[in-house]
Amino acid sequence: MKIKEIIQQPEGRRLEFKEVLPTVSDLAKTIVAFANDAGGEIFIGIRNEPRELIGIPEEELMNVEERISNLIHDHCYPVIVPDISFHGDEGIHFIRIQVFRGSNFPYYLKIKGKLEGTYIRVGSSNRQADAEIIAELERQKRNISFDSELIHDLTPSDFSIEPFKAFFREKTNETLDEIALKKLGLLKEYHGKWLPTNAFVLFSDYASRKEFFPYAKIECARFKGTTSEEFIDQKTLDEGIAIQAEAAYEFILRHINKGATVKGVYTQGRWEYPVVAIREAIRNAVVHRDYSLTGKDIKVAIYDDMVEITSPGKLMPSIDFSDLEARQSDIRNKVIAPIFKKMGIIDQWGNGLKLIADEMKAYPDIEFRWSEKGLQFQVQFSKRDFILLPQQELQQELQQKLQQELQQNTLYSLVLKTIGEKTLTTKAISEALGQKEISGQLSKVIKVLLNDKLLVRTMPDKPNHPDQSLKLTQTGALFLKLMGSR
Repeated sequence: MKIKEIIQQPEGRRLEFKEVLPTVSDLAKTIVAFANDAGGEIFIGIRNEPRELIGIPEEELMNVEERISNLIHDHCYPVIVPDISFHGDEGIHFIRIQVFRGSNFPYYLKIKGKLEGTYIRVGSSNRQADAEIIAELERQKRNISFDSELIHDLTPSDFSIEPFKAFFREKTNETLDEIALKKLGLLKEYHGKWLPTNAFVLFSDYASRKEFFPYAKIECARFKGTTSEEFIDQKTLDEGIAIQAEAAYEFILRHINKGATVKGVYTQGRWEYPVVAIREAIRNAVVHRDYSLTGKDIKVAIYDDMVEITSPGKLMPSIDFSDLEARQSDIRNKVIAPIFKKMGIIDQWGNGLKLIADEMKAYPDIEFRWSEKGLQFQVQFSKRDFILLPQQELQQELQQKLQQELQQNTLYSLVLKTIGEKTLTTKAISEALGQKEISGQLSKVIKVLLNDKLLVRTMPDKPNHPDQSLKLTQTGALFLKLMGSR
């Protein structure tokens, strides 16, 4: 164990630090929350704020270990068997309690009972589970998924899935008849009758399913600026879930820019955001969202500085978004996911995160972030070079630069006009300006434009890379627009 590395990590879903042994209630809540979720580690003898290795006197270690074991045995149910171990660093001793993800869900505090004593981990805190979460934990115990459960007292004919049948045939060239519906798990037998599953209803149109799943939709919005105060455009996507992802993807494409990049003698289109990664994130949001949570829909938000996708449901316990390169797979919706795969909407199992990781390498100017917001999972594609200034202040600053440029009559404006919406190498800019080779004056002007944040390198960490190119920042684009108005 490298405690110096561990001690630098923030508290979170799988990690907690305690300076001293906490109260019975607090420790028991954390133990059952870890067991109900992805497991986790509790370190006793490490202060959280400020983070510091305080330690436990060596002569007290055995006594503290015994108290922890008795506490877990007396207050947690069903039985939880953690790994409790002693560790030391430069003569300072501490205790690690490693709690493993359980299988006999839900785990809860004996004194409170299942309905009031079940806790889950949300970020770095423990949250009391409501009836919906307890029901989901019980499904996990039985190894069934919410989308496979039956809708009783109604028949398949009470729901309209004709649009989905047509879409399924278009994608697979197969007819979705009654036999196929049963084979795919959309219909299940119960006491001699074939009943619709939740997945069957989710694939139906909105009018059919609104009583059961009014929030099985995507709310899309393009906001003005970097806050959600003012809409430019918004759209509700409440079609069957099979076509929601592509509709949301098309909404995003309508509201982001596509420029051009020159490679050799070829000009290629390049979106300002990694659209393959964004499409994959939207598909994951639809396929892996928790449809059992009521009152929550998927949200796609586009701001001046980022694209944000929020999906109901926590990240599945075995998935680690900090390791995108690993081929990870954990299915929440065991009926829906295979159908999406059959239709070719999602790739082979475990390939989604790898697709995102691969495309992000081509977009060093975009930062990929992820987080759990309560019982929701959120990803963001954020512009690293975005500069937020009050519009009036920015206009004044650029007007001053423009006045200087008009007086000096340098290559300043010519370089910006040459690049425009494209992404060009310095050599390509030089050739476009009619120069036989890159002049010292051009290099100087480019350096000034970079310092003024009107241009940005496509590979900021590798300034001398042979494929290094330049493009306008938002500020540069605004400056170019001001030049055009003079």
